[in-house]
Formats: sequence, C-alpha cells, structure tokens
Amino acid sequence: MTTQQTAPASSNASRVQTAKASPAPSATAVSMGVTGANEPADSRGKTSIADVVVVKIAGMAAREIPGVHDMGGGLSRTIGAVRDRVPGGRTNVGRGVKVEVGERQTAIDLDLVVEYGVSITDVAGDVRENVIAAVERTTGLEVVEVNITVNDVHLPEEDDAVPAEARVE
Repeated sequence: MTTQQTAPASSNASRVQTAKASPAPSATAVSMGVTGANEPADSRGKTSIADVVVVKIAGMAAREIPGVHDMGGGLSRTIGAVRDRVPGGRTNVGRGVKVEVGERQTAIDLDLVVEYGVSITDVAGDVRENVIAAVERTTGLEVVEVNITVNDVHLPEEDDAVPAEARVE
C-alpha cells in the first residue's frame, strides 16, 4: 500500500498517513474487512468514518472541559451567535475544529476561547487529553496530535452587559 505523508508547516515530522485510494474525500477507513461466509462476522466488510464525525466528537470533548468558554475564531463565533438565535437553529459543535484524517490516524486543530483567570496551559492540557481519549475510544483512530490555538479570553464583565432601559412602561 502506498502512503502519502503530510507535514505541518512548523515541523518535518509526518502528521497523518493517508491512503492514496481512500474510500471518499470526506471519509476514512477504520477497518479493511474481508468477504466470505467463513470469516468472523465482525470482520466482514469495511468500516468508514466521515471527517465530520471526528470534528463533532472533538468539539464536544473540548467543550466538556471547565475553562473553555467558546470555540472558533472571531468571525465564526459571530456567525454562530446569529445562527444560535434563529428559531430552530442548532449550535455548531464543530465550530473551531479542523481535522485531517488518514486510514488509521487523525490530527486535530482546535481554536479556543478560555475564561479569564484560568491557567491556559492547564486548560489546553485537559482539552488535549479529553479530545484524544474521546476520539480514540469512539472511532478507533490514533490521534497523532492535537494543536490548540487560544484566540481570545472571555472576561467576566462581558456577561454583565446591562440591557437598555425600556423607554415606555
């Protein structure tokens, strides 16, 4: 099997091994099954996991950590806030998450907004551990790296915005 290696801009180390003949551009093969009536039932066929599945699992796992206020860059958070206010709109758990998936491995990039006063290194470490555990447990993929960018710090007074007084009673 021929593999292609993708290296991050900051390092020469390989990031994720990707098969040239992948099942689809947005899915990754987790197990290459075999066919035949004589084979065990759990190995008959192939299992593929779409990229969006890894994105959602990583997003949910990152949000579980105390100290993570929100995820995503400024523009995506603004668009997300508008989307959340629309009736019937759902929160995008994948906001601020980017993944690269290969045949057996994945690499994850997260954009976080942390609460003021928490240790950013502690929160980043806790997020990294939780995301790796959740993705590996749920998908069976090996997480080779979780890169975290802290884009903003949420200040307590940002929640205390005083609404304008009504002009009429």
